[in-house]
Amino acid sequence: MYKLHYFPGNASIAPHMLMEELGVDYELVYVDRNKQAHKSPEYLALNPSGRIPVLEDGAMVISETAAICLHLADRHPEGRMAPDIATPERAKFYQWLMFLTNTIQTEFLVYYYSERYSSDSSDAQAIKEAAEQRLIGYFEIVEAQLAKKGPYMMGKAVSFLDFYLLMLCRWGRFLSTKPSEMKHLGKHIKLLSKHPAVLRTFEQEGLEAPFA
Repeated sequence: MYKLHYFPGNASIAPHMLMEELGVDYELVYVDRNKQAHKSPEYLALNPSGRIPVLEDGAMVISETAAICLHLADRHPEGRMAPDIATPERAKFYQWLMFLTNTIQTEFLVYYYSERYSSDSSDAQAIKEAAEQRLIGYFEIVEAQLAKKGPYMMGKAVSFLDFYLLMLCRWGRFLSTKPSEMKHLGKHIKLLSKHPAVLRTFEQEGLEAPFA
């Protein structure tokens, strides 16, 4: 049985949705960020960065959301949550996964924690506004991909990229141009908001699907 260390709505929600989709046995371990549990010695022993999530797969401990999702998809190939290894589709899958995690997800750190990116607190608002404009531009790139390839990131079949993207779109619900307001991203969100694995995950985490 897997153990997923999570906090509602955090980056743990992508592997949570994936495990629900795969139908695997797992246990949720609540990490109370409000009490700084992710900075406790016990949690830091699992993940020295103190970030959520962590997945325990037997004796193996894995951190970083994209790595966890890749591990789960490869451990359960029957779920068809990622294209086959060494195919052109897998290469494009990696490209979009890296874009989601290295570009969009990282930019959200700047957007939500802008005060960390300058020694002068008066810079925080300008830093946040610049990050917001970059995020909107990045979502427009995804919008174009969905317009060309959709309704899902890899075409007609859902993959874990779509769960990852849904997580990021939820984080973008406060942007001045929301992903949900874009034509193809909005359609993507509506499709996933009816997906049973998504509905179960949001219910388990106490979130109103898809973005409350």
